[in-house]
Amino acid sequence: PLLTKEYAHIHTIRIGSKTLGYWPYRFLTDKDADEMLRLFEKVTRAGKHLAFQAHFNHPVELSTDAVKQAIDRIRNTGAQIRTQSPLLRHINDDPQVWATMWREQVNLGLIPYYMFVARDTGSKAFFDVPLEKAWNIFRKAYSNVSGVARTVRGPSMSANSGKIQILGVTEVQGEKVFVLRFIQCRNPNLVDIPFFAKYDKKATWFDELVPAFGEEQFFFQKDNLLGHHDKDTDFLWE
Repeated sequence: PLLTKEYAHIHTIRIGSKTLGYWPYRFLTDKDADEMLRLFEKVTRAGKHLAFQAHFNHPVELSTDAVKQAIDRIRNTGAQIRTQSPLLRHINDDPQVWATMWREQVNLGLIPYYMFVARDTGSKAFFDVPLEKAWNIFRKAYSNVSGVARTVRGPSMSANSGKIQILGVTEVQGEKVFVLRFIQCRNPNLVDIPFFAKYDKKATWFDELVPAFGEEQFFFQKDNLLGHHDKDTDFLWE
C-alpha cells in the first residue's frame, strides 16, 4: 500500500535489521529470500528510496562469503545499506576495531552511519562505556579513516529529548565540560545548537549528566522549548 498514489508523499522507507550480522542466509537460502528481494526491488522501482539500516557490531561479522553475497543481493535491488552499532565494552571498545569495520563496510559498498552509546534499557552494566571514553574511541577511529568513511556520526545517545551527540570534552570558564548537540530533536529548531554538561568521568548516559556552570536546567528544558515548534526567531538564545 505504501507504493500507491495515496502515499506519494512518502519518499523513503527505512528498515532496521541485525539479520545481516547474524543470519545473512535470510537473503540467500531462506524459503522466502527471493520473494523478499523482489519486494525490495518493487519498492525502488516505484521511485522510493529504500534505506536498509544494518547493525554490525564487529568487523568479523563482515568477513564471511555469506554476508558479502547477501549484501550484494540487497544492493542489487536498488536499496542502500547504511550501518550502525552500539559501542559495547568487551566487544568493540577499541578505535582500531571501528576504523577497520568502517573501512570494510565502505569496501563492500555500505555507508557508515552511526556509532551509538548503548541505550539505558535493562541490565547493561557489563557493556557500559563512559561517555568520555566513547568520544575518544570515536575521535581516534574517525581520524584513521578516509573521507569516504566519514559519513558516520557519533557517539550518539537516543535520549528522551532527542538524539544527542557528544562533540567533545573541553574547559570553559575554568570548568571541564562535555560539549553536546542535538542531531535530532522533538523541536527541530534546537538541532545543531551546542550546549554544555558538567564533566562526569563515570557517566555512561545523558540522564546521568547535569548542566554545566551551576545551571539548574539545560537550555532546552527552559520555557518548555521541547514543546514548541515555532521559528527560530521566536527564541532568544543567550
